[in-house]
Amino acid sequence: MTCFNGIKTKKTLIGLGLGQILSLLSTSISFTSSEIARKGINAPTSQSFLGYVLLAIIYGGIMLYRRSAIKAKWYHYLLLALVDVEGNFLVVKAYQNTSMTSVMLLDCWAIPCVLVLTWIFLKTKYRLMNISGVVICIAGVVMVVFSDVHAGDRAGGSNPVKGDFLVIAGATLYAVSNVSQEFLVKKADRVELMAFVGLFGAIIGAIQISIFERDALKAIHWSTGAVLPFLGIALGVFLFYSLLTVLLKTNGSAMFTLSLLTSDMWAVLIRIFAYHEKERERSGGTKRWRSSE
Repeated sequence: MTCFNGIKTKKTLIGLGLGQILSLLSTSISFTSSEIARKGINAPTSQSFLGYVLLAIIYGGIMLYRRSAIKAKWYHYLLLALVDVEGNFLVVKAYQNTSMTSVMLLDCWAIPCVLVLTWIFLKTKYRLMNISGVVICIAGVVMVVFSDVHAGDRAGGSNPVKGDFLVIAGATLYAVSNVSQEFLVKKADRVELMAFVGLFGAIIGAIQISIFERDALKAIHWSTGAVLPFLGIALGVFLFYSLLTVLLKTNGSAMFTLSLLTSDMWAVLIRIFAYHEKERERSGGTKRWRSSE
């Protein structure tokens, strides 16, 4: 019994550590997307496209090397990739309409969605404390939307209410994606899941980009400063999904979704260290310019 409890504790600690790495990656991707939106670049699907390509190439290569049989139906992966791509699209699109703070707070809507979906489809049992947390989370979502409705022009973004509902829709799709990935990674294979999500995600993304984002991509002045954020997001997406499947297999989607609650803490730290440094450089540059004058 003691040995079992030790294994369970170690598993939980590893899950908590992985959850925080994923939370930090998610926050970093969010900040980068927010910066791209501030530059007036309207290409939400393009931001995650290269990440799917990386998943397809690396995990697809591993699958080809193994020459293993496919354990799940291909159309299950197609539907999962569609949900995942559109979830990313809606949340990234929200950055053009509402503030980053609202996006990160409303992203918590995925928590009650995951708990409900795992209860219905994966037969996961939850206690009264978990249900109370869901009620508090829903109340918080309502308050954020209500505050943005009444903030009007004072809220960040061009259309805060529209942005809020885009985040809620995106978070719902995230919940469906996470629960589906948990089911598939436990019933099928982690490498297979990543390879097919990457493949179908890249195909769906390419179609969507060719229809909706061609003009936006043509209008971008492709300097180093414009390319690096896209490459950073691609690497972040690849690492995020690679670690996500490990956490889903060992601890489940509820642990992952709850881990994202600390994203606000990581956001504060990034603002303090990264953005404070930028402001200091700007002020220092102004002083130097004035003294040389």
